[in-house]
Amino acid sequence: MCGITGWASYHRDTTPLAPVLDAMTATLTPRGPDAGGTWMSPTAALGHRRLSVLDLEGGVQPMTAGDIVLSYSGEVYNHHELRVELRRRGHEFRTRSDTEVVLHAYREWGPEVATRLEGMYAFAVWDEFRQQLVLIRDRLGVKPLYWAEIDGGLAFASEPKALFAHPELEPRVDGAGLREACSLLFSTGATLWQGVREVEPGGMVVLDRNGITESRYWQLDARPHNDDRDATIERVRELVDHAARTQLEADVPLCSLLSGGLDSSVITALIAGELRPEGERLRSYAVDYSDQAEQFTGDVLRTGHDTPFAAEAGAFIGTDHSTVVLDPMALLDPANRAAVVIARDSPIGVGDMDTSLYLLFGEIRKHSTVALSGEAADEVFGGYPWFHNPKALASPTFPWLLVTGDEAAVPLHPDVAAKLDIATFRDDTYRDALAAVPHLDAETPEEYRQREMQHLSLTRWLRQLLHRKDRLSMAQGLEVRVPYCDHRLVEYAFNAPWALKSFDGREKSLLRAAGRGLVPESVLTRPKNHYPATHHPEYNRGLQALAAAALSTRDGQVRDIVDETQIKPLLDAPAEGLEWGQRLRLERVVDLALWLDHHNPAITL
Repeated sequence: MCGITGWASYHRDTTPLAPVLDAMTATLTPRGPDAGGTWMSPTAALGHRRLSVLDLEGGVQPMTAGDIVLSYSGEVYNHHELRVELRRRGHEFRTRSDTEVVLHAYREWGPEVATRLEGMYAFAVWDEFRQQLVLIRDRLGVKPLYWAEIDGGLAFASEPKALFAHPELEPRVDGAGLREACSLLFSTGATLWQGVREVEPGGMVVLDRNGITESRYWQLDARPHNDDRDATIERVRELVDHAARTQLEADVPLCSLLSGGLDSSVITALIAGELRPEGERLRSYAVDYSDQAEQFTGDVLRTGHDTPFAAEAGAFIGTDHSTVVLDPMALLDPANRAAVVIARDSPIGVGDMDTSLYLLFGEIRKHSTVALSGEAADEVFGGYPWFHNPKALASPTFPWLLVTGDEAAVPLHPDVAAKLDIATFRDDTYRDALAAVPHLDAETPEEYRQREMQHLSLTRWLRQLLHRKDRLSMAQGLEVRVPYCDHRLVEYAFNAPWALKSFDGREKSLLRAAGRGLVPESVLTRPKNHYPATHHPEYNRGLQALAAAALSTRDGQVRDIVDETQIKPLLDAPAEGLEWGQRLRLERVVDLALWLDHHNPAITL
């Protein structure tokens, strides 16, 4: 896992800009703390920061072969099979790294190489002979990749902060960007930052002397499903097992994130079983808060305390299990919160849950460099309440907007709200999103609607979860792999009829059936529980103080964006009575002030 950056421009010799490339590359050091490198020609520049995971001595980047130069981030899990095929075609290799396989695969197949790769990746290829730059991102968008036009070409980076180290690019935000951020629709393409775009998941961007071309090499499609229930369960088990097994390779310590829920427990059981014959005992980690057992109260997202279930699952599976216990007051530390906002490049997150995840990853990184996660199982197998709630199914909007009832990520100042008109933007975006959903002929109304819900969840909601996990893990130099994002598993589950996905009358029926025998019965039958949040009233009081300070600083910039009349009553409310959605508004006010302090963006509405 690494960070990549660079540019190509046809209008001037870029070699005098070596210090610029160094500066862009340096911003990504947390993503790649082990090594860095650059490559330049008169037309193109590529930078790389490396987190060494495979072939620690080889794999140095940017990597060259003939006229092809590669700066690559991620992991390609089928690199052994590709290496065999490429050797048959006459390619010779100097390293064991998957990076070199991607490089030679591009030499053999050009941009079509994307269709042959299995894994999570984002990379840039400069073809010196063709004078062409190609950016490619993995199918589900696990690894990030951004780009922006510059004079005569484009610049690219794993994170926007690297782009802003280029002299032609500045952190600017306009009304369209603020609307994207505050509407909580999780589009890709356009971003919060003016002029900065994401390469679409399953997409590529090509720059040559004729201009810039965007395209997609993969997206979800609708296919008939002919397997019966038993065959479907067996196939799901095979696909999940294959995904987990192929993502185990690493030359550094590896662990799993074990929350005690179904998703992470199944993955942990599969990889622990794979390692056991080799005499290896898998490390697993959960997160908790001091006094959580005493302070826990259910809310709209959480029905129970995770820690006992995680400990039971770890014992049943046979892992070396640890619970990282965080002090809720550490989540209020301005340094920790600022680090999270800087990692995200955005003021819009989920507050204490982001900070605690960042701190958890920091603790894990002391012992492991790679972690496997259960992310995406809810999207793949229909685990969220909105798949099962008649109100959500009937509502003509994005289902996650019903969870907290927010009209925006933060309550907006009336003048800002009038200019952004988020309600109209949401309606228009929702229609466009539904129009992109593929369907089969003769689907029942229930199947038709459930396919819409799953497509929205996989192509939008999942994107912000993957962003969160990538940014906060890579800020600590930890690589997190997500087996449930294996594209073959996603495709298969997407096309399994809803009657199969819910055959036992519950969420994630197929995964539960496939996981039977792998995890404790208590975990197998446990209801969906979201990532834990602190329930300590002292945290709420501290948050109220931080939000009050945020409103009074930055020469009124926060007050220019936020509707004080909706925030101030929350500052004076009894701390123990704050609901989760109310607290989240305060979290985002605090993060907005930190974001303004760090980026000092030019905002024009």
